[in-house]
Amino acid sequence: MYFIIFIVLMVASLIVQKTLTSRIEKYSKIPLSSGMSGKEVAEKMLRDNGIYDVQVTCTSGFLTDHYNPATKVVNLSQGVYEGRNIASAAVAAHECGHAVQHATAYRWLQMRSQMVPAVQFGSQFSQWILLAGIVLMSLNMLGIGRWVLLLGIAFFALTTIFSLITLPVEYNASERAVEWLDGQSITTGNETVMAKDALKWAARTYLVAAISSLATLLYYVMIFLGRRD
Repeated sequence: MYFIIFIVLMVASLIVQKTLTSRIEKYSKIPLSSGMSGKEVAEKMLRDNGIYDVQVTCTSGFLTDHYNPATKVVNLSQGVYEGRNIASAAVAAHECGHAVQHATAYRWLQMRSQMVPAVQFGSQFSQWILLAGIVLMSLNMLGIGRWVLLLGIAFFALTTIFSLITLPVEYNASERAVEWLDGQSITTGNETVMAKDALKWAARTYLVAAISSLATLLYYVMIFLGRRD
């Protein structure tokens, strides 16, 4: 049953990622009526929210845009940074939405940031610990095997919780972005609808990832409890 669920989630992830890519490519070809570049959109959104200590920079890659709260830098991919289209405006505003969350001490972002060190540590070792626990149990070393597996489950649970906490962070950043884009007339009418659509599919990548992580965690828990079907 787990492998059926895994395949379904894998297919769902591919569909969501492909749809997101196609939406971004589509909306990247539609000029923004305000004529602003992604860089200009980002800088204006930051200023409008009274944020002057965050830098907007250009980075390489496609969909590599992100906000780093540790350095207070909004990193925009070159296409978004220079683009004067709906996709660029949507992505730039979304990343600045994270900067606004940071500036206003949005609790879900704070929780996620506090978890980063533990999650980084856990993600490095959880798979190896889980594998070791399963191997020990298969060798009839149930006592130590179950404890090792339980430790691996605890580490993996951190990444699952992190994925779940990421959901409200991402959805809220998109809501802030769309509301600001429309309120400041950066996008108008159908442009706002398209910007919202692009961000909706971006958020769904995090949703599928969170569900997949939760399903994997439950699978390991069932192994620990002695059920693998």
